[in-house]
Amino acid sequence: MTNPDDERTPLIAAAIPAATAPSAASGSRPYGAATLHPDDDTRETMSSFVVNNVAGESGRKLPQYIAGLAASGGALAAGTFLGWTSPAEIPLVQKQEYGFPISTEDFSWIGSMANLGAALMCFPIGILMKMIGRKWAMLTMVLPLLLGWLLIIFANNVAMLMVGRFFLGIGGGAFCIAAPTYTAEIAQSSIRGTLGTFFQLLVTIGILFVYGVGAAVNVQVLSIICGVIPLVFGLIFFFMPESPHYFIEKNREDDASKSLKWLRGNRYDERAEIEELKAEDAKIREDKITFVQGFKQRATIRALIISLGLMFFQQLSGINAVIFYTTTIFDDANTGLEATAATIIVGVIQVVATLLATFIVDKTGRRILLMISDFFMAVSTILLAVYFQLKEDDASQVANLGWLPVLAVCLFIAMFSIGFGPIPWLMVGELFANNVKAYVSPLAGVFNWLLAFLVTKVFTNLRDALGIAGVFWLFSGLSLLGTVFVFFIVPETKGITLAEIQRMLSGEKVRRSSGHSNPAMEDDEKPETR
Repeated sequence: MTNPDDERTPLIAAAIPAATAPSAASGSRPYGAATLHPDDDTRETMSSFVVNNVAGESGRKLPQYIAGLAASGGALAAGTFLGWTSPAEIPLVQKQEYGFPISTEDFSWIGSMANLGAALMCFPIGILMKMIGRKWAMLTMVLPLLLGWLLIIFANNVAMLMVGRFFLGIGGGAFCIAAPTYTAEIAQSSIRGTLGTFFQLLVTIGILFVYGVGAAVNVQVLSIICGVIPLVFGLIFFFMPESPHYFIEKNREDDASKSLKWLRGNRYDERAEIEELKAEDAKIREDKITFVQGFKQRATIRALIISLGLMFFQQLSGINAVIFYTTTIFDDANTGLEATAATIIVGVIQVVATLLATFIVDKTGRRILLMISDFFMAVSTILLAVYFQLKEDDASQVANLGWLPVLAVCLFIAMFSIGFGPIPWLMVGELFANNVKAYVSPLAGVFNWLLAFLVTKVFTNLRDALGIAGVFWLFSGLSLLGTVFVFFIVPETKGITLAEIQRMLSGEKVRRSSGHSNPAMEDDEKPETR
């Protein structure tokens, strides 16, 4: 064990030196108690990254932010291949920059193949995380990302581009499962939401990066630059700690202790948290269930309904159609604005809005952000539908309305980015119990990526069948339906622990300090048991 000075938990600057938190379930002295030596007082109280919230949670937050950002570096790599199709479409299809013909139908397959690769990887990554850990599972995904970019860089036919995109999807899809799981497990509950939004933030930064670079270089050079990003991620994330949950699963208590010390600071008294993790792991082993049994648990069923519903309305809002075909939308709109400049503007808005979400998700709550997000996405797609409907009827009616589709797309991207972009993935990491997470979380990922494939692949077909106005009318109706779904079905998980979320989903009443209610859960909550 460490010496007593090392075990003292830092307190907030305004804390009374001898303050004592509630005692831990086990251990000889109170969890969080501290008796500061005079020489230590100044050093302790000057730590600007240390907090002690109302629940007695303490420890340094900065290392958790660093680890969360590092893990989300894989999202940056995912963002580059998601955004790649927008600057690549015109050079490859119209200008034949690669020296061989690519039809519009070919490019729709090239754009959507990444989604199939991502869907395929969702189950294997869950198994891999159990076998070799969350950290090494993510590091392994650098290989398919590199292979994918190499195939695209040296492509001399459509098949190589499609296979390259497929491998990029394998790597990116794995990160969509592994990174939220890792960040949910390393974070304390007071910042779990913020860390959970890092993934979507880095995705949007990756998309913006591709938009910006793609405006200045050809597709091959752009692909080479994108191929460097997975290598940089691997070099940085290699130095991050493994999830303490994984170490406890493998009966490596000393390693779990070191991981928590890294994440919470050397002065953090990790013993109570270790005991909590051990008790949780023991319960999981005791309650070990099969794939079929997992679907008989009430909490699992509710979590699955919520997760699949959020993924459904995320993708059917039309986000991938907007991202993948931003350039086409602006070309069709005849805005007078350079299409490349328009996509960069959209990318900047996406980054800024997602960054805003990281600051407010743990203050405002998940549920209200989801409702605001979906409602205003519906408004945005209604505006797009009206514009293109008027244009189809009589183009002269919109001669002076070139600003309208720009405004609508910018509003859509901003609203998606503060709610339905980051929060569904965040909640997948929160909602499922550890004894079913490996079985069920990948289902949400597979469902999401298959829907993304469907929307991306059939967008051009829908546009031909319904007209672009009809497509956006469809997206707007689905977004309004999603708002209703969130209001009646989705609970608020802000400020409660993962264990309490499971109790809530099982029907128990959970006392929350934030005062946020859970209308979606109140109809059948049982009195809280002690």
